[in-house]
Formats: sequence, C-alpha cells, structure tokens
Amino acid sequence: MIGDVLQYIGRFALSRVIGLGRMGLFMAAIVFWTFAPPFKLRRLLGELYAIGACSLFVVMVVGAFTGGVLAMQGYRSLRSYGATGLLGATVAISLVRGAGPVLTAFLIAARAGSATAAQIGTMRITEQLDALEVMALNPIQYLAVPNVLAGIIAFPLLTAVFDVTGFGGGYAAGVWVLGVDKGTFVSGLENSLDWGDMWQGIIKSLTFAVLVTWICTYKGFNVGRGAEGVSRATTEAVVTSVVVLIVFDYFLTAIGVFQ
Repeated sequence: MIGDVLQYIGRFALSRVIGLGRMGLFMAAIVFWTFAPPFKLRRLLGELYAIGACSLFVVMVVGAFTGGVLAMQGYRSLRSYGATGLLGATVAISLVRGAGPVLTAFLIAARAGSATAAQIGTMRITEQLDALEVMALNPIQYLAVPNVLAGIIAFPLLTAVFDVTGFGGGYAAGVWVLGVDKGTFVSGLENSLDWGDMWQGIIKSLTFAVLVTWICTYKGFNVGRGAEGVSRATTEAVVTSVVVLIVFDYFLTAIGVFQ
C-alpha cells in the first residue's frame, strides 16, 4: 500500500514537472515568433479590442465599488485611532500597489482569458489549427503572439482606469457618505503616492499580463477531445490564472516591501 501511494505521488509530481516544461517551451516559441516576420498587426488590434475595449466597462464598475469598499473599511479602522485624515492615503496606496493590478487581472482572466481558451480550444478540436499550418501560417504566431502582446499593452492601461475609478469611488464613499473632509482626503491621495508605488503597480500589471495570456493560450492549444475538453480547458485556464496571480502577487509585494 505504501508503495502504491509513493508511485502515485511520483507520477503526480512527474506529470506536473512535464507540464511546466511544456509550458516553458510554449512560452519560448511565443518569444521566438514575436520577433519573426510577418507581423500580424490586424490580429493585434483585434485582440486589443477583445481584451481592452470589451473589458473597460466591467473594470470601471468594479474599480469604483472597490474604492468605495476600501474607503469604508479603512474609515472604520482609522476612526478607532482618530486618524481618519489618512483615509485618502490608505485608499490610494491600497489601489495602486495591490488591489488595482490584481483585481484587474482577475477580471480580464475571467472575461477575456476564458474566451481566448475557449476560442483556441474550439479551433483545435475542429482542426482549424491544422488548416492554418496547411496554409503556411504558424498557429502560435497567428493566435498566441497577438494575444500576449495585446495583454501587455492592455493590462497597464486597464489597471490605470481601475485605479482612477477607484479613487472616484473612494472619494464618493469617504467624502459624501462618511463625511471626511474633502481637502484632507484629496491631499492624502496626492501626497501619499510616489514613483515607487507607481512602478510597483506597473510591474505587477505587466507580469500579470504575461501570466494570464500565457496560461490561457496554452490551455487553448492543449485541449482534450470534444466539447468536454474545451470546457475543462476553459475552467483550468481561469482557475490556474487566479492561483498563479495570487502567488506572484505575494512575491512581488514582498520584493516591493523590502526595497
């Protein structure tokens, strides 16, 4: 019985290592084909629309309410110490350094990432990827590269939109609902952030862009058979993206704390 358990653990660990190796080779192929002509500008613009423009509304709505939630919860904590004047700074730092990049990445992974995995997975099981190869078009260059590049462009911009709408939501909740002094709140927003905070948010958003697009395109290219395979690949793409984002957010935050 102990031998069977050890064999199961060994097979499980080996399968995970093999999967990581395949993902690494897939990413190496994406990097290679990124710099190989011809460049698919029309595909890139289409992916920018799908990832960026189509996600704008949901990012703004969630950003506004996230800022409001941070303001209300921060007010409750700061009121105990008579430090409600720091509410603006608390909202600003929480959004720019943490909540903004992470929640934006979650939203895009759930909306655009799942769609990418399902689309490429459907093309795989209907042999459309094989048809691209017959037409002398590399599927990775045609599908994966524009998606990754569009993510790298769209994620920081959507994160900035999330932060700005979050500031607005925090202002509405803090000033209009909770009665915090307007000048104090705005001053906290302006004076609490420096370029280190900005750069941490930008680095996080770029890292999350690569991770989400990489995972979702890989899952789409490696689906099982039939509709069940596409469904499983789509679910795995979103769940894996969320778990990996949380893990990387921890390490990037830890690096930022000790700088």
